[in-house]
Amino acid sequence: MADLYTHKDSNIRKTWFLMTVFLAFIIALGWFFGYALQKPGILYGAIVLSFIMNGVAYWNSDKIALSLAGARPASLQSHPELFRIVENLSITAGLPMPKVFTIPGQQINAFATGRNPKHAVVAVTEGALQKLNKNELEGVISHELSHVGNYDILISSVVIVLVGLVVIVSDWFMRISFFGSGGDRDDNKGNALMIIGLAAAILAPIAATLIQLAISRKREFLADASGALLTRYPKGLASALEKIGQDSTPARFAHNSTAHLFISNPFRGKQSVNWLAKLFMTHPPIDLRIKALRDLNIT
Repeated sequence: MADLYTHKDSNIRKTWFLMTVFLAFIIALGWFFGYALQKPGILYGAIVLSFIMNGVAYWNSDKIALSLAGARPASLQSHPELFRIVENLSITAGLPMPKVFTIPGQQINAFATGRNPKHAVVAVTEGALQKLNKNELEGVISHELSHVGNYDILISSVVIVLVGLVVIVSDWFMRISFFGSGGDRDDNKGNALMIIGLAAAILAPIAATLIQLAISRKREFLADASGALLTRYPKGLASALEKIGQDSTPARFAHNSTAHLFISNPFRGKQSVNWLAKLFMTHPPIDLRIKALRDLNIT
């Protein structure tokens, strides 16, 4: 029977498979745009830009995320309980002590970022510190440390860059199609390629976002289970998620580019239950996450 560890290994394999498909998709997209417009430079430019953007994301993704959230450094002197919880759980997980930040605002939320466990950051909202008890806060922190230990923080950053690259390449195609030359092709075949290419330019960012969100949702379930294993008390995180589900406080730090990093979607009150909206949800429904935690049998 599958257990927590086999689920973890399975999700990691599936995620890397999605990443491989995503990279192949970008290459194919660049090739198609270049072929349709008779401009091979588009493919070469997309490949070069992907390396540049990956480098920027690898070294600076944590700084970008913290800046967008308005996060502030926390210390043992300013937030002793939070600091001690992070420190103790890091020791239990066998992870280096991450940097700790707080995020202004009353919404209950948190996220982890960084390029690897040695350069990780855990950020928690002031609302979470005020509204969660110790067991619940430990559950939230254990969830975020699981993202660190599972290298979700790096994968999330890379996927963000790849999605951004698809959008940029698509934008190039749209601009060249409308304002530039489409090459020497003026026959029916060339026109058909242009029509298909324009459709791909419109649909590519949507497909890229769907892949990004699919990876994020899988990682949230894995981090919930791994966090529960770390604290040996899944009810703590389940209780925190219940409070998060009841929390309708808006957040100043909500951004589409970083929403998937948080333990719960920061766009509170904007979720919908129809099937189309679920495709674009950055997180699995909270009730499903709570049920999975309640069903865990950790002894």
